[in-house]
Amino acid sequence: MENETRKVEIPRIGDPAPQFEAVTTHGKKSLADYKGSWLILFSHPADFTPVCTTEFIAFAEIHPELRKRNTELIGLSIDGVSAHIAWVRNIEEKTGVKIEFPVIADLNQDVASLYGMIHPGASVTAAVRCVFVIDPEQIVRAIIYYPLTTGRNMDEILRLIDALQATDEHKIATPANWRPGDDVIVPAPATQQGAEERVKMEGVSCVDWYLCKKKI
Repeated sequence: MENETRKVEIPRIGDPAPQFEAVTTHGKKSLADYKGSWLILFSHPADFTPVCTTEFIAFAEIHPELRKRNTELIGLSIDGVSAHIAWVRNIEEKTGVKIEFPVIADLNQDVASLYGMIHPGASVTAAVRCVFVIDPEQIVRAIIYYPLTTGRNMDEILRLIDALQATDEHKIATPANWRPGDDVIVPAPATQQGAEERVKMEGVSCVDWYLCKKKI
């Protein structure tokens, strides 16, 4: 008899991040351990696989930049802790890159199920490539999914953290392809009077009343 796929509600943007406690390569970790900092929780299909290896090297390379942004990193796959340890040691031995963030051993798919990381159409035995960005209040702020065959772009992950943090600090939005230092979008006015005042504001550049930018 085939195992039934666990049906859970996948967390959405704006939801509290599902709480968990799990065995990792750094001992037991819980979501609560990360309260007060940003967190990137990401899943990968399997240890000792080529795309995942390139991703772990890339995550390790941006790890110091994430920490400058008060952002921690934790990985996950449906492998045991011994396999994780052997793999991260192998990565360091073969490439010289040390993996300094913890990796969740999720053999029972407990955390993967909570976060909707198992997509039966892709695989019932491996997690797809998910990225969950969780803020210091442990609210899900962004979610990105990739297929098994496609490695992630680390520049975009850093850009996303920068954009979310700028949004929180300055109460603005960010346009397409935004990078720190670029103009940001002033939230659109909610009244006709606000629209008329907006286009006359100093320090604001408007295409029209609903699309105005400024420096921060």
